Amino acid sequence: MKINDRLKTIGDLADANSFCLDVGCDHAFLDIYLVKRGDNINAVASDIAEGPLDQARKNIKAEKLDEKIEVRLGNGLDTYSDEIDTVIISGMGGRNMIGIFKNNLDVLRKIKTIIISPNNYQEDVKRFLAKNGFYIEEEVMVKDKKFIYQIIKFYRGKKKYSRREYFFGPVFLKKKDKLFMEYYGRELKSREILMDVLPKNFVWKRFITKLEIKMIKEELN
Repeated sequence: MKINDRLKTIGDLADANSFCLDVGCDHAFLDIYLVKRGDNINAVASDIAEGPLDQARKNIKAEKLDEKIEVRLGNGLDTYSDEIDTVIISGMGGRNMIGIFKNNLDVLRKIKTIIISPNNYQEDVKRFLAKNGFYIEEEVMVKDKKFIYQIIKFYRGKKKYSRREYFFGPVFLKKKDKLFMEYYGRELKSREILMDVLPKNFVWKRFITKLEIKMIKEELN
């Protein structure tokens, strides 16, 4: 079974011997990859909709992994159980992710590792998780066709981050690789376009956008 680079990178970030809950598993491609990695990883594939779970069950059965991957129907972290130490969420907006965590703060306190790939509002998710007892262990960018995705791995613990570290990511700032430059080159262009169309009375939004443009230019130069 072949999976895309984004899912493969997410799967490779999971620790050996971990028990993963894949929230919004879709067709369980990630869960199948995790278990087949051969590092004693267990997985729960969960989704809010029965349709994707039906397909997930078929895919799991086709790979003969029925006894290794459990499928659970539920919303967000409602499908959590005590053996789970790692939560994985990808393919949704950052604010949706924050909502999932906010609705299950008691569960969040029990989790050791979180791996996420938000489609947007990455800074907001980082701030929320840092405030709730997690630090950033690893950050990776992956290009799939024309899109560049951020993948962020958190461990339980505390670290303080600067405004710049929240915005770019502390690990990304150390790497500053080719994808970093491409990603933030795009972000710079989008903000410059935004400044051209923002009404003058949007004072706070214009101020924040100017600040972000300045930060991005400093990192790219």
